[in-house]
Amino acid sequence: MRLLDYAKNVYSQNGEDGVIEKLLESLPVTDKWCVDIGAWDGQYLSNTCTLIEKFDYAAVLVEANTKRFADLVKRHGSNPKVIALSVFVGFTPADDLDSILKKTPIPKDFDFLTISIEGNDYHVWKTLSSFTPKIVCVHCNPTIPTEVEFVQPADMKVRQGSSFAAFTRLGHEKGYELVCLTHNRAFFVQSQYFPALGILDNSPQALREDFSTVTYIFCGFDGTIFVTGREVLPHHWGIRIEKRLRQLPKYFRSYARDFSPFKTFMFKVYKRGARILGRA
Repeated sequence: MRLLDYAKNVYSQNGEDGVIEKLLESLPVTDKWCVDIGAWDGQYLSNTCTLIEKFDYAAVLVEANTKRFADLVKRHGSNPKVIALSVFVGFTPADDLDSILKKTPIPKDFDFLTISIEGNDYHVWKTLSSFTPKIVCVHCNPTIPTEVEFVQPADMKVRQGSSFAAFTRLGHEKGYELVCLTHNRAFFVQSQYFPALGILDNSPQALREDFSTVTYIFCGFDGTIFVTGREVLPHHWGIRIEKRLRQLPKYFRSYARDFSPFKTFMFKVYKRGARILGRA
């Protein structure tokens, strides 16, 4: 099965509404509960609004921003099945997702969890242990090449995001299998539900189809650094990445094995100075 064939948007950003609907159809049993961490106003780019309004799902909607939370309450406040919470979700016993959900009537293995806080998503999911949602959707950093395993520091002040590869590894550790990648989100199901989907290769390399935000940096044998791909900072209004990256002065940008004895000596001097200055 190729889940992206079912992609469609009602409120979601990149076809997630359709993927979620198809995944829920594949489950042998559902309890019609969902959780949204980083719910915004309950509608904007939401992965749960359709579940609530079309499929009559009960929901725990968490949004820390006070203005967005006020809009969320306007949208869903009259729905008795929606529990709206204005709290920060962290990754310590005092503020992790376990501690928040334990205060609600949600089942331990509820249907669907989506985390979209653009930063510590990895650590929020990692610390979840008392609850085992059947389907999990997490927000990944789509600028990171597919094969790179990168996890940002567990720090509420840092907002870098983590890679598809890192989330895939974490999913395996928690008993989940990767089933779909949209532009910036990864979907996982509990391992017991994976065989029914008929996915032959669920590696990130096989499932990822959108590389539109990836910038690649590589070097020539002569030390020249090249930048190719998207070449912009997508979360900073498209500021272009400087293509004239220079790790070496022009004098040393040739194949090192072709250096003359004098040039080799000068390079050793340069390298020693660069190390002292913290550049090597």
